[in-house]
Amino acid sequence: MKAGKKPVLIIGGGAAGYFAAIACAEANPKGVSVTLIEAGRAPLAKVRVSGGGRCNVTRHEFDPSEFVHGYPRGGRELRGPFSRFQARGTVTWFESRGVPLKTEPDGRIFPVSDESRSITDCLEKAAADAGVFVRLNTRGRGIRKVSSPSGEGGFEAKFGHGESARFESVLLATGSAPEGYEIARSLGHTIEPCVPSLFTFEIREKLISGLEGVSFPDSRLMLEIEGKKPIEQRGPVLITHWGLSGPAVINLSAWGARLLHESRYRAGLRVNWLAEYDRESLLRELLSHRESHPRRSPRSGSGLPLPQRFWERIVELAGIPDDLTWANVSNDALMRIAGQIADSHLSIVGKGEFKEEFVTCGGVRLREVDFRTMQSRITPGLYFAGEILDIDGITGGYNLQCAWTTGWIAGRAMGGRIE
Repeated sequence: MKAGKKPVLIIGGGAAGYFAAIACAEANPKGVSVTLIEAGRAPLAKVRVSGGGRCNVTRHEFDPSEFVHGYPRGGRELRGPFSRFQARGTVTWFESRGVPLKTEPDGRIFPVSDESRSITDCLEKAAADAGVFVRLNTRGRGIRKVSSPSGEGGFEAKFGHGESARFESVLLATGSAPEGYEIARSLGHTIEPCVPSLFTFEIREKLISGLEGVSFPDSRLMLEIEGKKPIEQRGPVLITHWGLSGPAVINLSAWGARLLHESRYRAGLRVNWLAEYDRESLLRELLSHRESHPRRSPRSGSGLPLPQRFWERIVELAGIPDDLTWANVSNDALMRIAGQIADSHLSIVGKGEFKEEFVTCGGVRLREVDFRTMQSRITPGLYFAGEILDIDGITGGYNLQCAWTTGWIAGRAMGGRIE
């Protein structure tokens, strides 16, 4: 630590922690000395596995008022921060440091390399170039408020093996790690109950059993929990060995995270597998197909944009014999088929994992944080960034953007640069 510089401590070596450390050091290179500690053996662990190992950096939505709609919790609070550093700023930040990015058709932004290493290497290099001192395998065992030589107040941080040091300011960017919540509580903060977000649904139904790998590009889902308002999502769905996954399912789990936790992950799920159709339009298509192909077997196809394996299961469950032709399929049978496609009633019996993103709903209570600086309203000199806050987004780059934005704002504030 260089003499004359204000010591700053960043706890947590993830996306938010690294971005904050870099922003702080670059904002005031002559005035602050930044130390970042990470409990693990390697930093940026979640960044490395995000987006299936490709790292979904952010998304192509440069209007902050629209971007905030991707946050089941915290969107309102992020409006101000996004007006100062949003997805466009993230793209510029990485590309100016030699990491070209690309936008995929669904709006997600990835490094052109399709490797998260491009992002992690960039962050580690930027931190090193800025003079950030990184300590791995180091846990913050406790933080307490103390008086500093400047009289402005500071903190004493305890590490492993009885080691301790003093810092002018401290940033908690510990994600969902319990130690971070414990430190925040010890410094006067309230932690909203933490429950999983972004997960798949465990479903055991004949309709989808054995059809793992079958996907639907555009389905409409409705989550039903007794006594609660239904929650809807639309988008791609994937049948898995254990139930359902895909962006529509994952995002529905985020919007319903607390309700599903309260119901012990037991709920009803209604699915329209072809969102652009309703029951009536499906029936019209099926009647037309019957008229056009009277001698064919119904199992041969439906004329609808359905995966063949799924269509065959629909025909099977409708009780249509293999030797029956379209000409002999009754109107009642077609109505049952249309109803099954447009409004399947399934039962969620548990939750699975979504390995591309690990997100927690809950964290530090938002009204206890000043989002102009990310500083605590309770303990001056204490800052927060990333998932430790009660903010979580749907899948598709929202959670990393929250980390970049809150880390950038906190870092610059700690470095003495407040826009």
